Amino acid sequence: MPHHNLTLLGFSPLKSSSFALFLRPFSLYPTISASPPPSSRRPRTAGYRRNDPSPRFPPRRKWSSVEEEKRKGMSSSDSFEFNKRRAEGKDKIDKPKKSLKRNTRTLNPTNTIAYVQILGTGMDTQDTSPSVLLFFDKQRFIFNAGEGLQRFCTEHKIKLSKVDHIFLSRVCSETAGGLPGLLLTLAGIGEDGLSVNVWGPSDLKYLVDAMRSFIPRAAMVHTRSFGPSDSTPQIGSTKAKDDPYVLVDDEVVKISAILLEPRSCSEEPGSKSGETSVVYVCELPEINGKFDPAKAMALGLRAGPKYGKLQSGQSVKSDFKDIMVHPSDVMGPSVPGPVVLLVDCPTESHAEELLSIPSLNRYYPCPDNETDGDKFVNCIIHLSPASVTKSPTYQRWMMRFHSAQHILAGHETKNMEFPILKASSRITARLNYLCPQFFPAPGFWSPQDANESTNLASLSKCFGSSLGENISAENLLKFTLRPHGNLGIDRSCIPSQLTSTRVIDELLSEIPEISSKTEEVKRLWNGQHNNKMMMIEEPWLNESTVPSCLENIRRDDMEIVLLGTGSSQPSRYRNVSAVYIDLFSRGSILLDCGEGTLGQLKRRYGLEGADEAVRNLKCIWISHIHADHHTGLARILARRRELLKDVPHEPALVVGPRPLKNFLDAYQRLEDLDMEFLDCRNTTSTSWASLETTSPEKTTSNGNAEGSLFSKGSPMQSIYKRPSSPVIDNASALPYLKKLKKVLGEMGLEELISFPVVHCPQAFGVVLKAAERKNMTGDKIPGWKTVYSGDTRPCPQMVEASKGATVLIHEATFEDALVEEAVAKNHSTTKEAIDVGSSAGVYRIILTHFSQRYPKIPVIDESHMHNTCIGFDMMSINMADLHVLPKIVPYFKNLFRNVVVDDDEDEGEEEESDGVADGLLMKRDNKVSSFFRY
Repeated sequence: MPHHNLTLLGFSPLKSSSFALFLRPFSLYPTISASPPPSSRRPRTAGYRRNDPSPRFPPRRKWSSVEEEKRKGMSSSDSFEFNKRRAEGKDKIDKPKKSLKRNTRTLNPTNTIAYVQILGTGMDTQDTSPSVLLFFDKQRFIFNAGEGLQRFCTEHKIKLSKVDHIFLSRVCSETAGGLPGLLLTLAGIGEDGLSVNVWGPSDLKYLVDAMRSFIPRAAMVHTRSFGPSDSTPQIGSTKAKDDPYVLVDDEVVKISAILLEPRSCSEEPGSKSGETSVVYVCELPEINGKFDPAKAMALGLRAGPKYGKLQSGQSVKSDFKDIMVHPSDVMGPSVPGPVVLLVDCPTESHAEELLSIPSLNRYYPCPDNETDGDKFVNCIIHLSPASVTKSPTYQRWMMRFHSAQHILAGHETKNMEFPILKASSRITARLNYLCPQFFPAPGFWSPQDANESTNLASLSKCFGSSLGENISAENLLKFTLRPHGNLGIDRSCIPSQLTSTRVIDELLSEIPEISSKTEEVKRLWNGQHNNKMMMIEEPWLNESTVPSCLENIRRDDMEIVLLGTGSSQPSRYRNVSAVYIDLFSRGSILLDCGEGTLGQLKRRYGLEGADEAVRNLKCIWISHIHADHHTGLARILARRRELLKDVPHEPALVVGPRPLKNFLDAYQRLEDLDMEFLDCRNTTSTSWASLETTSPEKTTSNGNAEGSLFSKGSPMQSIYKRPSSPVIDNASALPYLKKLKKVLGEMGLEELISFPVVHCPQAFGVVLKAAERKNMTGDKIPGWKTVYSGDTRPCPQMVEASKGATVLIHEATFEDALVEEAVAKNHSTTKEAIDVGSSAGVYRIILTHFSQRYPKIPVIDESHMHNTCIGFDMMSINMADLHVLPKIVPYFKNLFRNVVVDDDEDEGEEEESDGVADGLLMKRDNKVSSFFRY
């Protein structure tokens, strides 16, 4: 990164207390030292280190004389370091724009392997539509890209870089929630990046318009819609009315689309967008019959090139006779190519229309002789929900294909009890065994692991299922298309089912002493713990001071649930950012909402419990527009609307940066989200103060409404002095502020205050303050205060906002040895995050947003952890248990003692595009290449 990209800025001393982070000089400056070559790197143990002198943590580079001059001229108590160009959003212009390429491969018409495979996203959580992979030797096609697809493919080693086309059966959050992240990841592969063809009905244009607010245009240039449209011509606009839309037609496969409109809406003009679904037809070419040399010789042909021409379908002249020899004279009968239908019929109204579509007539077998039909359908994958597939209307349609293999891939009850993402589920189960108080049992396992032996017989059977059966889809179930001799069901890839009992047995075998540690953890809550029994003796473990706000606090007051603690993209072990603030009967708030947040809620609370959690959501607060913080928002809002559609309710309040409103406004043309938006800049302390006035004044985005960090005369004033930062109109926001104030009061909260932080344009942190309460004697007890940093560098505004906080949830993307990278990308190290909390007098600090280079546990210095805990996905921290929180940290060392982070798998040089999505990484050739920022 060029030297001018990083800037040291001076600030006046803070009014009430000095910022401890600034009391020592920083050993870094604009230049970022290059990483050593992979061959010179050594694996390092994740987790803890104490004054480790080993060379695995390289020393800081020395200062040049010029840098030392600048450094000496700074006052260490009134400065902090950050990447100014990144904070301004200008860093993307420092590198040339990528021209994303599409995969081009030489196709092999005589594929030796071809199959369709169920990718079981959402099978256990029912939060998204399963995807289907159509696999050929040289081509890959994916149908539907719901949330969690990337995480699923990472878990099961499915290379998304090989995907050529993505087809959507509907355009909605259920089927396309994972598309933004997938496009960003593909764009980050290699030096040039990759693009992919995205197909969907005409509603796709609305999704594309919405994604433009945070995805580079180059990643979406190959999105193509089909079907009737009232704007630009679409694919197949000149075809006959009843013909399907031919999307792909090459020597390997022909893929056609048949539109399916709900009957009730197809009769009404101007039906709601997002209701069109698609039936996809995948047809493989026929296999030529076997060549008969004896017949060729009898017709006067000598062995040679003419044999090959006949096999390729060309007629040739006989060598010894005055005749033409045609392929049919010397070839055996051809074998028809297999046909697969993928049917998404979301409602019974769609099913009624399915019965009358003329485009499907050619695929129905003849009543008298099923082999006489125009096309014989071998397999039908039903993406329709069970409520539809069991309806009489849909059953009548299925009976028309009485000889086809029917695979029911809708949400089946039998798939709910066993997790699809086994790696993260195993970690969760282990943590639950160690400390069930902070890691409750996952929602997808029943206490007795009911039906543990379900389908064990079928799992032991690798191949075999006669055509004509109706079977439930299982994760990674295949239907083989080529070679023809193996045509049919293939169960060989179905993974074994994971149960909590199995996980704990593995844990006890691997770490036998963990059972005694579990007993020690229990005694922490019983007050019977003896420090001498600790694995690591620390004086701070005897801390007895508890803030007055926690006096006699009830367990139904507030609980913090960490749904996603990773940065960048979802990984095997950590999902992206989301914090669920559970206020129990009073409602709940969501802080950030990365992709897969709904699925995480279902893994934490179970299907019914998660639905109740979504119903109770009153407010969703988004810190900034990077993709790992908001791409799960549409799915959450759509689910909430669906759950409350027959119940009187208020729209959800979404508080976020202004660019988020552009996305939501565009998306609502596709799907009603039942929400109201409020700009974060309307929820600063200054904006709240205007609520008390009768004539709110307009305040510019660099005025006092932003707080001192960006106020007039500040060195960072220029960051918001941009045309893209509109004037804040507190007058127009006043009704929404009043509504938010009312909602906060109903939830027992006194304040929700957004404040600017240093990361990218319009990045914010947030303060939640509970209202006062009274103790048993009638004395007033101050309410607790929780602060969430979002993504940020340590900065004065962060310290000011955190003063006296009960809990600080702070990002800690990097380990302490990577402080230069933290500065370059405007993130924090673990030590910096802890210093922010210590400077502000915070009672408890929870670290989150870890780089995905730390797969299970980050690298930390345990000497700094006196009031701090490491966050994990599914961790639930009740306010009544805060006094115990740091005491469980030493036990993680035992649980994760065998975890090793290999530097060879660290992220390579980071590149950026003209999108503002937060970095999405992809492992490739044993390295992690990155394109967007994290």
